[in-house]
Amino acid sequence: MAAQPIIIDTDPGQDDAVAIMLALASPELEVLGITAVAGNVPLSLTEVNARKVCELAGRPDVKVHSGSSRPLIRDLVTAEHVHGKTGLDGPELPEPQMKLQEQHAVDFIVETLMEREPGTVTLCPLGPLTNIALALIREPKIASRIKQIVLMGGGFFEGGNITPTAEFNIYVDPHAADVVLRSGVPIVMMPLDVTHKALTTHKRVDAIRNLGTRVGEATAEMLVFYERFDEEKYGSDGGPLHDPCVIAWLLKPELFAGRTCNVMVETASELTLGMTVADWWGVTDRPANATFMRDIDHEGFFQLLTERLGRL
Repeated sequence: MAAQPIIIDTDPGQDDAVAIMLALASPELEVLGITAVAGNVPLSLTEVNARKVCELAGRPDVKVHSGSSRPLIRDLVTAEHVHGKTGLDGPELPEPQMKLQEQHAVDFIVETLMEREPGTVTLCPLGPLTNIALALIREPKIASRIKQIVLMGGGFFEGGNITPTAEFNIYVDPHAADVVLRSGVPIVMMPLDVTHKALTTHKRVDAIRNLGTRVGEATAEMLVFYERFDEEKYGSDGGPLHDPCVIAWLLKPELFAGRTCNVMVETASELTLGMTVADWWGVTDRPANATFMRDIDHEGFFQLLTERLGRL
């Protein structure tokens, strides 16, 4: 079977890094390119981190494009308190040797979708949706050509992680999320409701470290640094591993369960800005626009992740 072509849009982030490595380790996926966006840390760091991760994975051939340095309307909010000042604190990763592509991320997304067969390319946003929204605004014709958008973002039953009601990626650029959710493109969402069930327990991190490779060691160091914040906050053994859920769903959708419903984003309220309101029980007549995941086979997820990272 031919590999599934994807574009990863990302703001690395330790969990983004793990998602990128999971994709690069999986022959079922063809990573056409990686587009960087401002989010966890500013763009000047996310575009460097994306290349560091490609080199760690032994894939300096992957094209990395730099994109939006700020949200559509709001000022940028970042998360150094979670990810450290570089965004990838934990392991010592060398400065990347591979070059950044000259083409802007938004142009790359539009051009790729216009050149490829319609309905073949999947977009995988792991950060704020700024680049994706700008591509849809810039060339509305791409909406009908995207196979699907599988994204990490939102939360409903679980509430928020940056405000009481908003998940970080959506909160950073709620207006972009609104553009994407209204686009008519088939959407699969990995909200906090599912990612908070994928915890990096000490046993799971040890299994990755025990791969005995540079990737295994660096990933374990990233996760130990990254999970300290959530362990303290939630009182759990390990923290949620958000972004790799996107890639895992592409590889093994049977690990996840959810339902298709209407999801809207709050863009006006000071109190609930960035909240994703999922009509889980179908109490409105708003049309379904997203498959909203709620459950995960967390054992199967970590088996898949560890096995694939072991290939790098």
